[in-house]
Amino acid sequence: LPDPSRPDLVASRQRLSDVTETSLWAGIAALASAGHVGEIGDAVQTSIESSGEGYGILRDYVGHGIGRRMHEGPTVFNYRVADLGPAVRPGLCLAIEPMVVAGSEATFVEDDDWTVSTVDGGDGCHWEHSVAVHERGVWVLTAADGGAAGLAPFGVTPVPIP
Repeated sequence: LPDPSRPDLVASRQRLSDVTETSLWAGIAALASAGHVGEIGDAVQTSIESSGEGYGILRDYVGHGIGRRMHEGPTVFNYRVADLGPAVRPGLCLAIEPMVVAGSEATFVEDDDWTVSTVDGGDGCHWEHSVAVHERGVWVLTAADGGAAGLAPFGVTPVPIP
C-alpha cells in the first residue's frame, strides 16, 4: 500500500507497476500481428529490458490459453523461448500475464497455498488481461474499451468481435 512517509518506496513500486503494465500491452500488441504464440514473450521481455531498471521476470509463472477450462494450453511465456509454439489463429483466447520482480526471481508459496513471495522479500508486480483473436483482429476481453487505450501507443487498434 502507498505509504506517504516513504515517497521513494511509493515511486519505486509505481515504476515497477508501470513497467509491468507496459510489458503487458507490448505482449498484447505483439499478439495482434504474431504468427506464433511465442512472439508474445519476446515482446514482453524486450519491453521489460528496455526500461533499463534491471527487473527480473518470474519464469515459474506464465500466461495460458482460456477455453473450456480457465487454465489450458497453450503456455504463454513472458520471456523469449526458442520454440515459438503454436500458430496464432482466429478463435484463440489467451491470458497474457507478465510477472516482474525488482529483486530475486526465486519465489516460494506462502502457507495459504496461494500467495507467492520472493525469497529476498523484494517487490513483485503482476498485470493480466484476457485477449481474443478473431478474423478481423484482437479484442481485450477484460478491458472496458477492448484495449484501445493500452494498445494505442503501439499503433494497434483493437477490433470488436463481430
